Amino acid sequence: MAKKKGLNTICTHTGEVEDTNYKGAVSPLYISTSYAYENVDIKRYPRYFNTPNQEGVCKKLAALEQTDDALIFGSGMAAISTSLLAFLRSGDHIVLQQSLYGGTYNLVAEFFDNYHISYSFTKGLTKENFESEIQENTKVIYIETPSNPLLAVTDIEMVVALAKKYNVVSVIDNTFASPVNQQPFILGIDVVLHSATKYLGGHSDILAGAVCANKEHIEKIFHVGKNLGGNLSDYTVWLLERSMKTLGIRVKAQNENAMLLANYLNEHKMVDHVYYPGLTTHPDHEIAKKQMKGFGGMLSFELNTDIDSVAFSEQLQLIKPSMSLAGVESTILSPAKTSHALLPEEERQKQGIVSNLLRLSAGIEDIEDLIADIEQAFKNTIK
Repeated sequence: MAKKKGLNTICTHTGEVEDTNYKGAVSPLYISTSYAYENVDIKRYPRYFNTPNQEGVCKKLAALEQTDDALIFGSGMAAISTSLLAFLRSGDHIVLQQSLYGGTYNLVAEFFDNYHISYSFTKGLTKENFESEIQENTKVIYIETPSNPLLAVTDIEMVVALAKKYNVVSVIDNTFASPVNQQPFILGIDVVLHSATKYLGGHSDILAGAVCANKEHIEKIFHVGKNLGGNLSDYTVWLLERSMKTLGIRVKAQNENAMLLANYLNEHKMVDHVYYPGLTTHPDHEIAKKQMKGFGGMLSFELNTDIDSVAFSEQLQLIKPSMSLAGVESTILSPAKTSHALLPEEERQKQGIVSNLLRLSAGIEDIEDLIADIEQAFKNTIK
């Protein structure tokens, strides 16, 4: 605590003022930001990511990802945008993999030109695809693996080697994998991002984001974050910590259900293609085996032309059509109409996000019930 000059009051780190002339009681006053104080740690302000439960959750996140430190944000996009702006300045360049979450793509394509930050999207996921896009002013390589919504798998160790070779910061969106299935920092990635709304939250009732990295990188991100103000409320932090207690058991059940659903759909006559890295037919299966402990709870599949994807989704009863994913309940959506609707049609087609593609987030229900729900939806859609 610090004494305020000229007034008989004491400033507390919560922003309250103790009036020492108020017979020892606390006067419920709040400090005007125009006053100057001695020996006050300005970081002890809630917008600075440091309430006790924020700090506690950050330590747990860092332990999960095996990093030095972590920060939590009001959303996954807040975590992504704050982190990128921490390492990019006017005149810099960033390389991003081709297949990305639509919100990330839109952030870069719509706003980076305003800040004179140039960018390149790779034409594929090979070493040559990434290296050919690196320029003298490249400062960041950004990847997302498995990707949203086609579950493409990027070779993390390959990206790390390129980042070290060209002295750039490597950043990964690890949302779809979760720390249970993949720990990119151990493999050499510098900054690990999460939409904590998803697996870390797990109950479809919070909005949050997270960044995990070494202390030096977290300090840079904190410096930007304290000014942008995308921190998380204490109550939501409490809900996030509640959810993280069951992360391991939830993700294990979701992994198992997703694998069984992928195999079932892969054999179904109404399905043209299934995207799931756990399938041996997936083109990136061997890379996934190398860097993932489990293949995750997300999969996508293309219905054949005999069935309408919207009508099929509407017939589902247990699996809910929803924008949410990674919750304990199974959900489904059309990426072309939701998560990637902001992408131009040409770009969606280029990435393979077709109109009859559906993204399924496996929950923790009994697999027999999930398969029965899908079967009845097929039956009732085709009449």
